[in-house]
Amino acid sequence: MLKIVSLCKRRGFIYPGSQIYGGLANTFDFGPLGVELKKNILASWWKTFVQDRADIYGLDGGILMNSTVWKASGHTEKFIDDLRECEKCHKRFKEEHVIKKSSGGEAYCPDCGEKLSGLRRFNPMFKTFVGPVENSSSVTYLRPETAQAIFINFKNIIDTFHPRIPFGIAQVGKAFRNEITLGNFIFRKLEFEQMEIEYFVREKNWKKYFEEWKKKMEKWTINLGIKKSNLHWREHDKKELAHYSEKTEDLEYNFPFGGFKELYGLAYRTDFDLKTHTKESGKDLRYIDPQTQEKFFPHIIEPSFGLERTILAILSDAYYEDKKNKRIVLRFKPSMAPIKVAIFPLLANKPKLIKKAKEVRSLLRDNFVVAWDERGNIGKRYYAQDEAGTPYCVTIDFDSLEKDDVTVRDRDTMKQERVKINELINYLNKKL
Repeated sequence: MLKIVSLCKRRGFIYPGSQIYGGLANTFDFGPLGVELKKNILASWWKTFVQDRADIYGLDGGILMNSTVWKASGHTEKFIDDLRECEKCHKRFKEEHVIKKSSGGEAYCPDCGEKLSGLRRFNPMFKTFVGPVENSSSVTYLRPETAQAIFINFKNIIDTFHPRIPFGIAQVGKAFRNEITLGNFIFRKLEFEQMEIEYFVREKNWKKYFEEWKKKMEKWTINLGIKKSNLHWREHDKKELAHYSEKTEDLEYNFPFGGFKELYGLAYRTDFDLKTHTKESGKDLRYIDPQTQEKFFPHIIEPSFGLERTILAILSDAYYEDKKNKRIVLRFKPSMAPIKVAIFPLLANKPKLIKKAKEVRSLLRDNFVVAWDERGNIGKRYYAQDEAGTPYCVTIDFDSLEKDDVTVRDRDTMKQERVKINELINYLNKKL
């Protein structure tokens, strides 16, 4: 895990947040390669679950909403963590993460071994205020999940698009939780990005669609390049279930810092959300069957995906130490690779080579995300791109000036092949 964290900073995937000021626990900034990786994941998710389906509608709801939304959803009263604080080092821990020692049943600090305080209740929503006056009437929260924006826009989608049940509403966006227990790099952050769908079904069909969504979620995950052997499903027991859920299963990934942990969640939310928002708002959020005119509250299947955990799983699966060749490689599936092709002029002090290399770059960058590197020897440049996960490197040398071809080097095999420049786009398209 430490090697992955180091590589992420060294190659510009992920940086610690506020680093020049000593940082801020569990905040991170995504560098140039991290941004591209995020975009690739999001594009794949949106195409798979929204653009390629006729029954899913996209939405981009607000981070700030009327505070009554969170009262109706149950987050104000029921979104609660139990915490204990160490009396010596003052670190705080979720009760579920505390290791209890046998002597007297006392709870002790996992870090320093001292006694922990009694239980305290803690709501992890970030509170803020709307307007210049900070009082109870101006309180609102940074959303702890994206789902509620979907529920409060349910009637808008119905009125505008008249969808036939079953159908879904999808959203990608930031959520915020004032987490007690932090750590494990980007696995748990204060601000994180969710990719969520609320899929509306008739109650009698919820089990069928629950199983269908399990298959769709797992298939998409494997299509990202994540090994099936590193995935498994785990059902929540009754104590774990959120207040809105009757059944939840997690798709867990075998993370390098502690084994199988939650990657994604799939919840059966019953008709809880639309009923409670109808009661609190006074607006009727029932669905009307266009043929029978029957009015009813749809039940909801919720596939929920975390973007940062997806990134961490992809990085973990792709990380490879090639000891034979003394190099580190991120063996991304090409569709996920932040950079598809790197362009190298063999020497930086030869104007003709630079000119020819720039012509190749111009040719390729309309089709691929490309990088340019003219620093140092060619071997170090290859290895730097291996660490970035770039599938192909294209080198322009003196033969290129005479023969109008280039050397293409494969990331995984390290094999090199001469390719004519006018055939290069087709060659790379087939490989990628």
